[in-house]
Amino acid sequence: MRTRTLGVFSMLVAAVVGLAPLGRAQSSQSSSETSSSARPREIPAFDLNAIDKSADPCVDFYQYACGTWMKNNPIPADKSRWGRFDELAEHNLYILRDILTEAQSAGKHSPIETMVGTYYDSCMDESAIEAKGTAPLMPELERINAIKTREDLVRQIAYMHRESIGALFAFYPQPDMHDSAETVANLDQGGITLPDRDYYIKDDPKSVETRQKYVEHVQKMFELAGDKPEAAAAEAKTVLSVETGLAQASMDRTIRRDPKTRDHKMTVAEIETAAPNFDLTLYFADNGSPKFTSVNVNNPDFFKKVNEQISNVPLVDWKTYLRWRTINTYAPGLTKAFVDEDFQFNGKYLSGQQEIEPRWKRCVKSTDVKLGMALGKLYVDRTFGAAGKERTLKMVQAIENAMRQDISQLTWMSDTTKKKAYEKLDAIVNNIGYPDAWRDYSSVSIKADDYVGNVMRASAFEVQRQYKKIDQPTDRKDWTMTPPTVNAYYRPPMNDINFPAGILQPPFYSKQMDDAVNYGGVGVVIGHELTHGFDDQGRKYDAEGNFRDWWTADDAKEFEQRADCTANEYSSFVSVKDDKGEVKLNGKLTLGENTADNGGLKLAYMALTNIIGNTPVKPIDGYTPQQRFFLSYGQIWCQNVTDQEARKRGLTDPHSPGRWRVNGAVQNSAAFQQAFGCNAGQPMVAENACRVW
Repeated sequence: MRTRTLGVFSMLVAAVVGLAPLGRAQSSQSSSETSSSARPREIPAFDLNAIDKSADPCVDFYQYACGTWMKNNPIPADKSRWGRFDELAEHNLYILRDILTEAQSAGKHSPIETMVGTYYDSCMDESAIEAKGTAPLMPELERINAIKTREDLVRQIAYMHRESIGALFAFYPQPDMHDSAETVANLDQGGITLPDRDYYIKDDPKSVETRQKYVEHVQKMFELAGDKPEAAAAEAKTVLSVETGLAQASMDRTIRRDPKTRDHKMTVAEIETAAPNFDLTLYFADNGSPKFTSVNVNNPDFFKKVNEQISNVPLVDWKTYLRWRTINTYAPGLTKAFVDEDFQFNGKYLSGQQEIEPRWKRCVKSTDVKLGMALGKLYVDRTFGAAGKERTLKMVQAIENAMRQDISQLTWMSDTTKKKAYEKLDAIVNNIGYPDAWRDYSSVSIKADDYVGNVMRASAFEVQRQYKKIDQPTDRKDWTMTPPTVNAYYRPPMNDINFPAGILQPPFYSKQMDDAVNYGGVGVVIGHELTHGFDDQGRKYDAEGNFRDWWTADDAKEFEQRADCTANEYSSFVSVKDDKGEVKLNGKLTLGENTADNGGLKLAYMALTNIIGNTPVKPIDGYTPQQRFFLSYGQIWCQNVTDQEARKRGLTDPHSPGRWRVNGAVQNSAAFQQAFGCNAGQPMVAENACRVW
C-alpha cells in the first residue's frame, strides 16, 4: 500500500511485511551510553527565539523563521538529523520510557503493561544478551546451511518471510487496486540491503565508495558470525553480486510512484508460468498465507529476471545471500560487537551519525515498533483522550470546507470533474489520535530473558496478522502508524487521513496558542494530507479508493501542466553540495509531497481567513495573524542535517528537505508575499508561481 506521509517519523513503521530488520528502529543500534538522558526542554508552539531577524523574510524565509534555532540547536551526536519533529519525538520518548519503567516496577499491572514492560526489560538486559552471544542466530544459519536443492531454497525463503526476514522479493496484502473493498495478495520486488537500487548500479565516485564500504561491512558481519576472514571476504563479494542482480531487476522508485506501473493482477498460474524456475506454488503453500487464486504482481519484469537468476546463480551463492539477510536482520538484537558494526555502517557511514543513541531510547523505539498498539494505548490514556480528538476533528472539518471552496474557484477544472472531486472529498474518512479498536497481542509470547526471541515472535505475529487479510474484506480501521508517532498519512486505497496522537501537540498544536499559530502548524499538516488525495498520484483513485480515472481528458491535461511546473521548480533546488558533489532534488520523485505542501499551506490559510473574516486582529509579539501563520509553518520545518543524511535522502526520500518545504511553498504563495510585503524580483516571489491546487 502506498501511503502519503508528512515525511518525518518518530518511530519506525515497517512499510512492507518481511522487510523490517530485527529491532532496528530509526537509528541503527549499539550499546554506547554517551548521550545524556536529561529530559529535553518544553517545546514552544511559537518560538520567537528561533527567528533570525538579520535575515530578510522576502529573500530567505526559512533562514528568517529558523536561522537562530539552527544556530542554537546543532545536531546531537546520536542523531543524523535534528529538527522540530525530532524535538517532539524525543519528548514522546521520555513519556514512553516513564510508562515502560512503571510497567517494570513491583506491584500489580494490567496484562498490557506486563507485556510491554517485559519486552522493554528484555531489551535493556545487556548482560543476558551478551551471555547468549550468537546462540539465537545459529539455528537460523544451520537451516540455511542444510539447503541441498532449489526446492529447499524456496522453502527457506518462505520460512524467512514467515519470520519477517526479507529475502529475494516481498509478499504482502494490499487492497485490490480496482475493488478496494477487498484485500489481495501482492508480490513485489525486494531483497536488497542498501537504501535503493541506484546504490548498486550508479558508477559515480560516491556510489563506488559506498559499495566498497558495504562489502567491508558485510565481511565483518560474517566474521562476527564465526567465518574466517578469507571466507568472509569472498562471501561479502557474493552478497554484493547477488544483490546487484536484484537491483538491476528492480524498478526505479520515481517510476514506481505511478500506480499503473504496479497494476498487474494475475492468476497464480500466470505468475508461476512467468517464473517457472522459482516454485511459487511451493512458496505460497509454505509461507503461512491462506490459499488464493489471484495476486497483484507489482513488477512482473522483476520476477522474470529473478527467474533467470535462480538458474544462473549457484545454489551456494544463494545460501550465502540468505545467511547475510538473516545476520543483517538479527544484528541489532545481538551482542555489542554486532550492534557496533551495524551502527558503524548504517548509522555513521550512511547517515553521518557520530554516536549511537542510548540503549533506553533504542529499546523504547523497539517496543513501539513491535508492540506499538499495546504501548500506544497506554500512551493515549496518559496524554490524549477524547477531548483532543474532538478539537482536531473541528480543524479537519474547517480545512475540508476550505478545500471545497478552493475546488469551486478553480477556473481550469470543468464542472464534471469538480462534481467527482466533491464526491471524493466528502468520502474522506478522518482518523484522529488512535484507532477505534486496539490490537490484541495476547498470542505473542514475551519472555523476560529473550530479547531476540521476543522481537522475532512479535514480528512473526505481525506477518500472520497481515497475511490473514488476504482475500478478506479490507479492514479500513487498521492503522499503519502507532499513536505516539510524530507524523500523519493519507492512504489512497482507503481514502482516509490519519493523525496519530503523537503529532497533536506543540509545536504543531497548543490550546494556549492563537488560531494563526495552530493553523500554520497542524492545520497545514491536515491540509497536506487532504491534498494527497488529489496530488499527481492520489488523484488517480476515486472516492472508494479504486484506481480509476474520474477526470475529463482536458482537465487531466490541465492538471499535468501544473504538476510539471512544480516538478521542474523543485528540480532546481539543491539538496546537498559537498566534496562528493552536488545532489539536486528529484522533482518527479518529490512531486506528490511538494504538491501537498503547497496545497496544505493554501488550504490552512483559507481556513484561517474564514475564521478571522474581516474583523481586524491585533498583532501578537509584533506579528500579524497572517505573519504568525507563516512563521508557524516555517518553524515546524526547522532542522539541521548531516551531509551524509542529506545525500541519502536526496536520492531516496519523496519529501523535500525542510528548507525547500518552506521556501518552495511560500515563494508560490501570494498570501505570504502580501503578509510580509515582498515585491516582484525578490527570491521569495516566484516569477512564474506554480500552483496545482
